[in-house]
Amino acid sequence: MMRVIVTAGASGIGRAMAETFLSEGAQVAICDVDETALADFTAAYPDAIAVKASVAEPQQGDAFFDQVEAAFGGLDVVCANAGTGGPAAAIEEMEFDDWRACIAVNLDGAFLTARRAARVMKKQGNGLILFTSSTAGIMGYPYRSPYAAAKWAVVGMTKTLAMELGAHGVRVNSVCPGAVEGERMDRVIANEANVRGLPKQRSARVTLPVFQ
Repeated sequence: MMRVIVTAGASGIGRAMAETFLSEGAQVAICDVDETALADFTAAYPDAIAVKASVAEPQQGDAFFDQVEAAFGGLDVVCANAGTGGPAAAIEEMEFDDWRACIAVNLDGAFLTARRAARVMKKQGNGLILFTSSTAGIMGYPYRSPYAAAKWAVVGMTKTLAMELGAHGVRVNSVCPGAVEGERMDRVIANEANVRGLPKQRSARVTLPVFQ
């Protein structure tokens, strides 16, 4: 039976990943910081492991991995999916704390997740680490510089770790989704509309490129 971790797996893309693995009969463990989403996930999938933890906090991430490794006895797939949209602002108006907070979740969290996964998978001699990057990781993204910088870095980390871990039987890949409809994207659109001086309407999303 496949053993899977999905970070930020209680909603959005992460939940879709977790549900797909569960539908294929995998053992699945998720972590998330959203208690409401976690409760909803647990109600729907009581046999899955669901833990409140931030991957940007090393102690919380390690405690989550400890619990899952003890329960599963190993890991076959780790989806480093946790991320945040971060602030929307012109670079000259960007607050350093906002920059750092975005980088911490999107890049530091991905690093910490991959580091822990690599330790397990190298010992096993197999496994898959799957990063969630973004189309922002392969193109520019005005007014979203910390998010774009972090997601570009994730692509670079993907390519580097694929070279580093491939000889040990560990595959490393990333997916680069475009705009995904939902509450998070609504917030992103509202923030971008504010910084651009545009109306804060859902219809404003048509001004954003959508990739499939």
